[in-house]
Amino acid sequence: MLDLRRLRLLREFAHRGTIAATAAALGYTPSAVSQQLASLEREAGTPLLDRTARSAALTDSGRRLAEHAERILAMVEAAEADLLAQNTMPLGRVEVTAFPTAAVAFAPALAHSLRDHPGLQLLLRQTGQDSGARQVRSGEVDIALVDDWTGTLAGRRANGLQFVHLCRDPLVLVVPLGHRMADPDVPVDLRELRDEPWMAAPEGEPSRQAVDRLLADVGGARPVPWEFEGLGTILSLVARGIGIAAVPALALSAGDAGVAVRELPDALARDVWAVVRTSSVRRPSVAVTLRALRSVAAGHSGPDSQP
Repeated sequence: MLDLRRLRLLREFAHRGTIAATAAALGYTPSAVSQQLASLEREAGTPLLDRTARSAALTDSGRRLAEHAERILAMVEAAEADLLAQNTMPLGRVEVTAFPTAAVAFAPALAHSLRDHPGLQLLLRQTGQDSGARQVRSGEVDIALVDDWTGTLAGRRANGLQFVHLCRDPLVLVVPLGHRMADPDVPVDLRELRDEPWMAAPEGEPSRQAVDRLLADVGGARPVPWEFEGLGTILSLVARGIGIAAVPALALSAGDAGVAVRELPDALARDVWAVVRTSSVRRPSVAVTLRALRSVAAGHSGPDSQP
């Protein structure tokens, strides 16, 4: 009989490629992972890993069993969700991971929405870029909030994952309250801001790429002189009159932070998605959390919110 926990380890190894990465993701020591995979090999009656002194790779049998494990574990979760769905009362723990802006923007209203379900425990974590969907697939979390500036997630279908569109989040211009562009009667013309001291996230960050595209469209703008990690830091510096910035509107969910906010004509925008395992969608705890996320996101969506 193949052990489900060991099958989960094998699936994780297939996704991550090394025993060390598998151990780090699941909170085990590398030796424990290696021992459990060795036990799975004995259960399967065939070598699953080709081991060397420094590395390990799946054998052909290992790859086949990992593919079976993907389907088996999804079916087990779907069966559990089906049984739980008979009880409409959301119970237990649901884990959500989100990129930092969404975590700050969604947390208050999400917590308020879920207060009607006393049997439900919510854990909301912040995560780095590009790790949310991977954590959902591996079972580390139930739902991930991810952002997409390029439109690549629209219509996406991934094996075992469902992508739920929540809202569009446009770039907005933020300037100090005493700035000439703070006057809502003054039309926003980015060409007049070419020589202003712009602030942005470091290079490589998705929001920075959007700002670079925005300034490139203006033409002749100076390179961004100051880079800061964290949109909250940038907003606080704008409020102090240090410079100006373009940030996603969700960054202002906690308030305008003492800055003037102006809409940008033809603004670049990102899409915010919730990623969930298809096999867990019917779990009452996941379903009610998704509904709460959609309700919260509706307050941040414009009329053209669908991608």
